[in-house]
Amino acid sequence: MIRMTVLTAILLTSAVVQAQPGPNSRERVEDRRELHQDRHEARDDIRDLRALEGLLAEFDAARARHDRRTLARIDERLRRQIRAELAEGRRELRDDRREVARDRQEVRSDRRELRHDEHGSHAAADDRRDLRDDKRDLRDDQRDAAQERAALERTHQLLRELDALHGRFRPQSLERKRALIGELIHLARREVRQDKQELREDRHELREDRRETREDRRQR
Repeated sequence: MIRMTVLTAILLTSAVVQAQPGPNSRERVEDRRELHQDRHEARDDIRDLRALEGLLAEFDAARARHDRRTLARIDERLRRQIRAELAEGRRELRDDRREVARDRQEVRSDRRELRHDEHGSHAAADDRRDLRDDKRDLRDDQRDAAQERAALERTHQLLRELDALHGRFRPQSLERKRALIGELIHLARREVRQDKQELREDRHELREDRRETREDRRQR
């Protein structure tokens, strides 16, 4: 009876351990979440770009007609859109910083695993590859955070300039407003390009997760 109880306890403990998600499983869940989030952000950025391009076309048409009332409405819509983009950019920067923190944690975990595994073993070779891949992910996410921060700072500057030009309809003021809208469109297009790069990196990370899962199963 005692022997049977001990055997049952061992089997139950083994089942619980196997049921617990490992680090690679958690990474895969997080990477899938990031892919879903980046897809959503990419759609939002394309929508924002099209809205800015539409505003520029309306601005040019109203300017050609000397339609001050429409130009004033465009001013208001443009400033509202920029403020919304700033709020969205701040959220994205917070997400980027969280990803950087997670990458740093993964690099530290990789280093611990590499120290633990026997030098020259197959597991150690896998750990070195994981460390190299996670260091690359860290560099990519640090780059994304730096780009997002720079874009936010420049967008703030553009909004301040537009605020200073509010209600001004002289040719020189209108020319400067058009140049500012053009720079906002340039920033939006660059954001769309960066979104495509991030989505490629997200898919690459998911492929890495699947490879690491296969290696873990092989080592058991």
